[in-house]
Amino acid sequence: MKKSILAILTVVTIAFTSCTSDSPETTPSNTFDLKVDDLKGEITNNETVTLDATKTYTLTGGLIVRSGASLIIPAGTTIKSDPTADTEKAKTIFIAIERGAKIFVNGTAAKPVVMTSGKAAPTEGNWGGLIICGDAKVNTGDNGTSEVGGLLYGGNNNADSSGKINYLKISYTGSKFSDSKEYNGVSFFGVGSGTEVSNIYTFESGDDAVEFFGGAVNASNLVLINSYDDSLDFADGYIGTITNVYINGISFGGVEGSNNGQNDIALPMTDAKISNISIIKGTAAKFTASEKAINFKEGGGKQTYTNLFVDGITTFAKLDAGTGATARIAAGDFKVNGANFVTANNTAAVYVTNQTGAGAGATLPSWADWTK
Repeated sequence: MKKSILAILTVVTIAFTSCTSDSPETTPSNTFDLKVDDLKGEITNNETVTLDATKTYTLTGGLIVRSGASLIIPAGTTIKSDPTADTEKAKTIFIAIERGAKIFVNGTAAKPVVMTSGKAAPTEGNWGGLIICGDAKVNTGDNGTSEVGGLLYGGNNNADSSGKINYLKISYTGSKFSDSKEYNGVSFFGVGSGTEVSNIYTFESGDDAVEFFGGAVNASNLVLINSYDDSLDFADGYIGTITNVYINGISFGGVEGSNNGQNDIALPMTDAKISNISIIKGTAAKFTASEKAINFKEGGGKQTYTNLFVDGITTFAKLDAGTGATARIAAGDFKVNGANFVTANNTAAVYVTNQTGAGAGATLPSWADWTK
């Protein structure tokens, strides 16, 4: 479910740079004042800023990486939100990568990068989350304004690279600006296929866990636990492949897949291929999966699910009744485990028999052991 955010951006000046094999070749301008206990501001002037894995950073406001600049986060680095932040300040605490900028989250299974709440008793919504904007195609326009901080995104370069995310644990995100405006865990706005995305663990997201707004980035090995809107969300002409997804604890939809909220047949049409996915409702009373395992929404676009396992959800899909969505279903563009979805057979039992999902059905798969 799309959410808009108004973010307050705090500008500071910074001096700490370094390059690694995972970073672009740049000439640092030494303007960013990197403060371990007061991480915020704008990285500009084509600068590359590298964090220190031996330190725990306190994110106290918006950290924006501007076009041409890069942020490198080594394996084992921990970033925590301001432990003193109230609900109002939590709206201003986030990390955002502008179109043309890059982030390198260089975690490993043994030493993931951690982004989490600094509160002694953390809860969802303690801070914003991670926002990445790219130059890939979206069906809402080539120069959209992100729903976080007014950053430009989208273009015509589906091979665009915004860097790399590997082995990231991100928790207690989704700070709430209003009843209809919240951050996600990780948001990809028009991000291209040159960006590497793998091994992301989200926990207790106040809104969606991971959302793709158009773009062509592929992703693998996503573990999405306890999301208070949808778990996995894609929309606005997203074209990509997502492989190995384990979802547990669903408030609304396990997956929400859309084409375009204003024009349900807009081009390029969403064409998402999801393989090896487990969707588990969760046992807590708050996890109702009210929008089912799949919410086929706003035209739906083309959606193909292979090796999909569902647990605890009887009605398989919530279906958009508009002409765009009904046309896609009639054309066989909503495929589940080798079969065309048929509206009259809208139960999980019909579509998910004898599937292993992410690898072990309702059990956390072995490839996700690093999240424990």
